[in-house]
Amino acid sequence: MADTKTVTFSSIMTDLKARKFAPVYYLMGEESYYIDKISDYIADNVLSAEEKDFNQTVLFGSDVSAAQIVDAAKRYPMMSEYQVLIVKEAQNLRNTEPIDLYLAKPLKSTILVFCHKNGVLDRRKKLAGIVERTGVLFESKKLKERDLPQFIENYLKQKGASIDAKSQQIIADSIGADLNRLVGELDKLLIALPENDKRVTPLVVEQQIGVSKDFNAFELRDAVVNRNVFKANQIVKYFDENPKAGSLYSFLPMLFNYFQNLMIAYYCPQKNNPDALAKWLDLRAVWAVKEYNVGMRNYTGVKVMHIISKIREIDAKSKGINNPNTAPGELMKELIFFIFH
Repeated sequence: MADTKTVTFSSIMTDLKARKFAPVYYLMGEESYYIDKISDYIADNVLSAEEKDFNQTVLFGSDVSAAQIVDAAKRYPMMSEYQVLIVKEAQNLRNTEPIDLYLAKPLKSTILVFCHKNGVLDRRKKLAGIVERTGVLFESKKLKERDLPQFIENYLKQKGASIDAKSQQIIADSIGADLNRLVGELDKLLIALPENDKRVTPLVVEQQIGVSKDFNAFELRDAVVNRNVFKANQIVKYFDENPKAGSLYSFLPMLFNYFQNLMIAYYCPQKNNPDALAKWLDLRAVWAVKEYNVGMRNYTGVKVMHIISKIREIDAKSKGINNPNTAPGELMKELIFFIFH
């Protein structure tokens, strides 16, 4: 099989769709979305409906031993080229030595799938090395916040829909990196789109997801970047009165990431070159450089350092550190006042 470093969700799915099956798949990591997508595809597509009755088995790591899994894996398929054996909750397995021995010479007719969520297999263990040599060892990592807009755009594009950059960011900021929840909200949007207009706009997002197109984290960041004091205070007041629409806990990381990047931008040798600055900040799109150019005009490097320090202070206070009773809404107002003054 391919080297672990080159194993991606896309490469696995490409091989599966071409019916190039490995004898073992060990799917692990903090992001359950990709683990479920791969295991569900195998469960749904390797065998026909008639073959599944006798040749597809689902086991749970908390209910079986490694020896029992090996016994099942050694069975030959009945009137089928393959048998599929899916082990869910594989993180609960103990003493995997029988599996190590089986994978030294696995049956080509058995497709053995381990689903290990909320953690990873210790790569120092023998099992990890054997899976790498024999089949597919895949780590499903949490998507970084900066990659969420691209994920949203790609997902909708695959479904025949388009979305503008502002709507991407609004959804990313409001839903976050839980891909199962994110995909659920995107599917809701897709169902609501008329057949003759498959465009996702801020208005559609507001109507279907319930995130205001005017009062959201994206608009708050835009107001802060452009030093629009009135608009920023409007949004903070709206958040204070409508906690479900946005809160201190949702926009603190977003503001911290922006000002942290803005601090880094000051050190770019070619900060006036959009392509160079985009590369320096590791931005996916050159157009995203604009808000950093505006930020460098509106905030000095010293002020940015003070803002970053203040965000950390507010974050600590929001968790009850050196803060006996100040409400989150008041902390929001305190931070915004400090940024502008």
